Amino acid sequence: MWIVAACLSALFAGLTSVLAKAGVATMSSTVATALRTLVVVVGAWGMAALTGSASFVSSIDGRSLLFLVLSGLATGASWLCYFAALARGDVSRVAPIDKLSTVLAIVLALVLLGEPVSVWGVAGIVAITAGTALMVDPSDLMGLPGALRRGGSWLVYALGSALFAALTSILGKVGISGVDPTLGTAVRTLVVLAMAWVIVVGQGRLGEVRSIPGRELAFIVASGAATCASWLAYYHALKEGPASVVVPIDKLSILVTVVFSAMMFHERFTRRYLGGLVLMCGGTAAMVIA
Repeated sequence: MWIVAACLSALFAGLTSVLAKAGVATMSSTVATALRTLVVVVGAWGMAALTGSASFVSSIDGRSLLFLVLSGLATGASWLCYFAALARGDVSRVAPIDKLSTVLAIVLALVLLGEPVSVWGVAGIVAITAGTALMVDPSDLMGLPGALRRGGSWLVYALGSALFAALTSILGKVGISGVDPTLGTAVRTLVVLAMAWVIVVGQGRLGEVRSIPGRELAFIVASGAATCASWLAYYHALKEGPASVVVPIDKLSILVTVVFSAMMFHERFTRRYLGGLVLMCGGTAAMVIA
């Protein structure tokens, strides 16, 4: 059953981006993030309760709590950037950039923590980076310097999402190694929830919540539920099966995203894009071997 759970984890993770894209057709990406986080918080604490880890929340020491908060802030920044990118660009373009967080996390761990990188790891970094570059339109890459100066480009927000997601991993590695991952995730979601709603209020968008189209709200809720379902399936698969198999299966969520973005949004892909997708999947496999 664990292999089915691993496949379900990839399926729901891939659907998360597609459902989120459908939910930000007219809604503010900030409001969408705040509403989606409400669903994720319920799911995360439900999982913590089911595993029994929620009862240990009072035993988290001050240092771990500090890094959980910092990690939550990085997670919130990543989600806000990701939704902003989805609101401005095709989901099949945004998702691969977000996957660069894996590469960035390894590079940051090497620079900041002195963790070694194997030959396979280096090969994976090169393949994923090259694959991502192929999956982005050349004109977007050429216009990146100008987009960084102006701000507002989907590519800039997608890169921000990847960077903050990588920082989430590093902060977790540094300060919360002794905290149960399910409980740590639940605590982080509370930080994200508070952060997102503070921004919504600060931007004066609280009134928009009452006028959200029902269809978009349904997609945002479904996106949050898909995230929770993915986490639940992933942890179940890791509990029953070998990580060396579970992790690469879960990383195939990018394939699910690409397939459903073509089905739902009629996005089309060039040979260059598909070649990049193959490289990205191969690079992910290399990292797992490492």
